[in-house]
Formats: sequence, C-alpha cells, structure tokens
Amino acid sequence: MKILIINGPNLNLLGKREPTVYGHQSFDDYFEVLKSSFPKIDIAYFQSNYEGAIIDKVHEVGFTYDGIVLNAGAYTHTSIAISDAIGAVTTPVVEVHISNVHAREKYRHHSYLAAKCVGVIAGLGLDVYRLGIEYFKNK
Repeated sequence: MKILIINGPNLNLLGKREPTVYGHQSFDDYFEVLKSSFPKIDIAYFQSNYEGAIIDKVHEVGFTYDGIVLNAGAYTHTSIAISDAIGAVTTPVVEVHISNVHAREKYRHHSYLAAKCVGVIAGLGLDVYRLGIEYFKNK
C-alpha cells in the first residue's frame, strides 16, 4: 500500500509556527513516528508553499497511489484548482487539518476541497494524519 501525505503552505514551520495552535513538534519528527507506526505501508511525504506544485504532485501520484492525506493549509479555503485536481484523479483523498478550522476565523469554515474528498478530519492535532492513514489501511 502506498500513501502520500501532502502538506501545503506554512506547514513546513510546524513546531515553530503558532505552537499554541499547531503544537511544538516538527512534521519531520512526526513523520518518523508515522513511518514506524505503519511499517507495512509505504508512506511518502511532500510539502510545498506553492499551489501549482501541490497540483502537480496530486497529478503525479493520483492514478497509482492508494491514498493521499492532504493538508492544503490556507489553500483549502481558496483553491478551486486543487479541488479540480483532486476530482481529476482516481486516488482517494482525505482532507486533514491540525486545528479545528470551524472554531477559528469564519473564512476557514469553508473548504473548496471537501466535496472532492472521501472525508475530512480536523482539530485533533497531528493525530489527524495517523487517522487519515488508518482510514486507507482499513478500507
């Protein structure tokens, strides 16, 4: 089984950026925990602050991987293009958010991606990534 985690803008700063919202652990450290938690799953990771690079990565793996766990960051609330990319591929996508976006600013309450995803997990800290992988593992 092959799963790709895609993180969008500013998520490269996890552990440093707004730790009261996003926690103190870097994603690189957490990614090692994920890989050791799922030794039988080939988990890859990609992060970009650029919308086009995220779209290109969805296109690249969107017909060959078993699942994509996507935290598009702020692009969740603005990107019809990423939504269209998700809709154009056959690999299912789970949308994740570290914080509870519905308890934050109103503009974060709407996702352009959710309708194209098999599910959305939000507000449970970094554990949202594990839960996304669990979904694909148990599917």
